[in-house]
Amino acid sequence: MSDREELRRKGNEIRERLQHGTYPVRERPRATASIPGLRNYTGESIFGAVWARPGLDIRYRMLATLSVLTSLQRLSQFQTYVHSALNLGLDAEEIQEVPIHCSLYAGFPSAVNSLEVVHEAFRERGIEAPQTEIPEMSLEEMEARGRELRDRLFGAEGQGGYNSALMDLAPDLRTLTYQYGFGEIFFRPGLDLKSRVVCTTAALTAIRADGQLRNFLRAGPRVGFSQEEVVEVLIQTGGYAGYPAALNAISIAAEVWG
Repeated sequence: MSDREELRRKGNEIRERLQHGTYPVRERPRATASIPGLRNYTGESIFGAVWARPGLDIRYRMLATLSVLTSLQRLSQFQTYVHSALNLGLDAEEIQEVPIHCSLYAGFPSAVNSLEVVHEAFRERGIEAPQTEIPEMSLEEMEARGRELRDRLFGAEGQGGYNSALMDLAPDLRTLTYQYGFGEIFFRPGLDLKSRVVCTTAALTAIRADGQLRNFLRAGPRVGFSQEEVVEVLIQTGGYAGYPAALNAISIAAEVWG
């Protein structure tokens, strides 16, 4: 068996595990289905060479992929991967939380668009959308726990750069990030802290927010990931955000960890 045939075999195994493309049911095949060589290209270079890599749990690979697709608003592909995430065993609340979390970086309209796709997938599968109650806190409480979490994630090294500029030029914006970013979104049920760091790392890689990515590359090891696992998150984004985005992120990681 050639190297390419082996990659194709691994890719087909991943596709079967995800039941990729079986939902949603389409009246006609995608246009890409008729293009010679394209299925082999994606099967080998994305599913076989990336998804099948050791070093990162497949659940985190799925969260990273969903995060890229919602952040870049690739809604047709996002729909397909929502179904694949359900096939993989992610629960409805986890999937629903991904676009909410990534709206911190891609903007709230991205969550609105993506949640419509998510809930359409739930309806097709007969799944009830989660309605978990979110306890209300005061702004002071949100800010306090947001500051505490940010310090835990970034440490002293994460206090400079854009954070210093915010303190000088836009302190109110800085406060909002503590209150509603670190203080509310990161504490929502549905995704644990490690999963949220994966989503953030993938989203920031996709939208090329280099300054913010630097801090979250520090956060990965602080929440229990090895550097190798963080690199795998970055590699996972390549097929969906483009390889330049992934290569750029890996270059930044080398600087941060060097």
